[in-house]
Amino acid sequence: MAFTLIDLPYDKEAIAPAITAETFNYHHGKHHQAYVNKTNDAIEGTDHADKPLEDIVAASRGSDQGLFNNSAQTWNHGFYWHSLTPQSTGPSGELAAKIEESFGSLAELKDQLKSKGAGHFASGWVWLVEKDGKLSVVDTHDADTVVDQGHNPLLVIDLWEHAYYLDHQNARPSYLDAVVDNHLNWDFAADNLSRGTVWTYPN
Repeated sequence: MAFTLIDLPYDKEAIAPAITAETFNYHHGKHHQAYVNKTNDAIEGTDHADKPLEDIVAASRGSDQGLFNNSAQTWNHGFYWHSLTPQSTGPSGELAAKIEESFGSLAELKDQLKSKGAGHFASGWVWLVEKDGKLSVVDTHDADTVVDQGHNPLLVIDLWEHAYYLDHQNARPSYLDAVVDNHLNWDFAADNLSRGTVWTYPN
């Protein structure tokens, strides 16, 4: 079973100027595609060939760094595209209650996402996750992921420079302000929370 590059769930121009079509052309069309291709090349003819992507990530952690990097980046990017939306409506219902319980307010959650993202050294990811009924903000380095670490990821923001450099140059805080304030997909987060299990990469 070969994995495919999943479609963006919105038009490439829909999130501009925070993230422009030019960035999506490179980030989705080239970077994500390369991770998918390298994952497929690595699993062809192996015991991993028919496994879900999430299982490949878990199985390759600590044993096959190349496969882990590419499979985790394939998953992370798919999850990231869905974590974004052209028009952010804000959380409601169970998710809003969990945010209030865990952070005190939505504003505090947004501040934590921005500060942890801005303070993260070099490449990586900043996540909103749920574990044991409590929400928290965590970051991972490079290709690392939370998908196999006992967390239920709700949202993620890509911190690699290729996610924002064409639009914001080296000003990662500008990118984080734009995404966190205007383009986080709280409906996707709510679906992940209510489902209670890790999102599955579509294929």
